[in-house]
Amino acid sequence: MQNISRQVSSSDNFRLGFSLAGGVFVLLLAIIFRPFTIVNAGERGVVMNFGKVQEQVLDEGIHPIMPIVTTVKTLSVRVRQNTFHADAASKDLQKVTTELAVNWHIDPTRVNKVYQQVGDEEQIITGIITPAVSEVLKAATSKKTAEEIIIIRTQLKEEIDNHLKERLSAYGLIVDDISLVNFAFSPEFSKAIEAKQIAEQEAKQAEFIAKKATQEAQADVNRAKGQAEAQRLQRQTLTPELLQKQAIEKWDGRFPTVISGNGTLPLINISPESLAGKKE
Repeated sequence: MQNISRQVSSSDNFRLGFSLAGGVFVLLLAIIFRPFTIVNAGERGVVMNFGKVQEQVLDEGIHPIMPIVTTVKTLSVRVRQNTFHADAASKDLQKVTTELAVNWHIDPTRVNKVYQQVGDEEQIITGIITPAVSEVLKAATSKKTAEEIIIIRTQLKEEIDNHLKERLSAYGLIVDDISLVNFAFSPEFSKAIEAKQIAEQEAKQAEFIAKKATQEAQADVNRAKGQAEAQRLQRQTLTPELLQKQAIEKWDGRFPTVISGNGTLPLINISPESLAGKKE
């Protein structure tokens, strides 16, 4: 009986060990061949069977795949920003170096086509976006003078934005926004612009001074006209009778010590006798 029990126990132990070994082997195979793939947040998976891109695009999450047969390439569909520098010529043949920041991302529904036709993110930047930015900038700046580029910056940005969106959409790339970071001109042109700005400021200052002087002169003329008009009106209202009345009202009752040659008093043509008679 003991021998039988030992044989049964040995058989159970063998089956248990075989099962464990089999489980470890399967786990090793799963690790080596990976019958699943994980697509992280902000990514999409491009499915390829024996290297051929399939129509299916994998969303975020874990997905079962056929080992060896199927491979998955993940691409980011998040918005990313890249800065580009491009040289162009303005309408008046001034050299313009533009620094342009582009916010863009891959169309999530066309990730497989983008990877099939262009490649990964770095190939997209070097092969598609960089030459597109250069060409769009050259086309936009060639229509405007250097001075217009500085003055109507918003209009230029809108034009570049629209043309770049249209150009890159054909490749499954979406332009979210662009920013014109900086414009750089030749040193000679920059000095000319600075000199022009200084001259304009000086001209505006001179114009202000001249205008102020004109206004002050006009004010003096108006004051002189007002005074002359006031004197004219005063002469019209000052009759001999009114002057006589004012002189009498202001007389203090004393006669001046100096009398004119004809014996009359200045301003007041009244004799002392007539005054004395009135008092009586």
